[in-house]
Amino acid sequence: MNIRFNYFKAELRLIVLAESIVLLSIRVEFEIRVFVWPNSPFACIMIGNRIVSSFARVVSCKQAARGMTVSAASPLRDATQKRKVTVIPGDGVGPELFHSVQDIVKNTDIPIEFEEVFLSEVQHTRSATIQDAIESITRNDHVALKGVIQEAWRGHGTHIGELHGMNMQLKRRLDLFANVVHIKSFDGIKTRHGKSLDFVIVREQTEGEYSNLEHETVPGVIECLKISTRAKIERIAKFAFEYAANHNRRKVTAVHKANIIKLGDGLFLKVCQEMAKLYPDIEFESMIVDNTCMQLVSRPEQFDVMVMPNLYGNIIDNLAAGLIGGAGVVSGQSIGYNYAIFEPGSRHSYQEAAGRQIANPTAMILSAASMLNHLHLHEYGRGLRESVEKVIKDGKVKTRDLGGHASTSEFTDAVIQNFQI
Repeated sequence: MNIRFNYFKAELRLIVLAESIVLLSIRVEFEIRVFVWPNSPFACIMIGNRIVSSFARVVSCKQAARGMTVSAASPLRDATQKRKVTVIPGDGVGPELFHSVQDIVKNTDIPIEFEEVFLSEVQHTRSATIQDAIESITRNDHVALKGVIQEAWRGHGTHIGELHGMNMQLKRRLDLFANVVHIKSFDGIKTRHGKSLDFVIVREQTEGEYSNLEHETVPGVIECLKISTRAKIERIAKFAFEYAANHNRRKVTAVHKANIIKLGDGLFLKVCQEMAKLYPDIEFESMIVDNTCMQLVSRPEQFDVMVMPNLYGNIIDNLAAGLIGGAGVVSGQSIGYNYAIFEPGSRHSYQEAAGRQIANPTAMILSAASMLNHLHLHEYGRGLRESVEKVIKDGKVKTRDLGGHASTSEFTDAVIQNFQI
């Protein structure tokens, strides 16, 4: 009995140590010593096998951890060489915002070029297919810059296959499991609370309430299924803690509704708590989603990295965007094992402003800056971000959402004039 207890304790230590080392990407060498207990040859064989199987699980964990960080191709060897990326302009003001990015690239000699794929649910006769978009993204470094695709409303009586919109199809086909939105205050944008904010929202976006599993059991009664799986919760929880560790963040907050949704959100909370034990240097807390909304309005500076299921993330993304200036200034990205799509953090197509040159292109430009960093074009990414921040800070060129009268093109021209690397 004592032998079994001592061995099990040693095996547990091996697993935790190895996982911690893997997540920190430190190379180590393991020394496995075989001890022979008198009169217990069978126990020795069993212990050896279990140690090997434990090490195999660690290797599997290491492969998964490596996959969490999506990396683009190697840096450019020649400054004149251009990277081609896919662009999906989207609906509403999306094409105008893409033209802003296009003008900046053209006038600043940023070494990228675009392959445009038009996807739309509301203009379906002009739209390419999801497969067309996937093939283009795969050709072009597995990277895309994307505007907002407006979801077409599918009313009562819609067949189940039609419930999956293009946004969800694209995320699932590319397995873009993590949506990351950086909420950071800008000097030059006056907000109601006047506080300097800098926190990150990590949202699982391949299951949950957006699983699109709905049906009418009897006339007038609709069932909508929320899917929660341990594997995907572990994946998004690990991503959030890894993000915090790699970006010198101090705290992770898990947002849930486990007090009511006891099994689904209960599993989410439990897995996050388990994951937190592997990161003792990062503070962990959990918070019910309705309290989270109140805390964001009253004391938003308390947050650092937030991780949550699909629907809560969609709501909180938009609430948080309103804290720092609105949908026009918040960028985001959707991350998977092999693909990355950079897009505005708040999903509004702003259809009513299409063609009027009044939209703020900041979110799309900052998304492009993040994409440049992802492509190892760090100087260009930093220069683009700093030029946007300078235009906003100077306050001479403001779009309507920021209290000014400048057009989309005028704001873009100001960014070009301030661009330097």
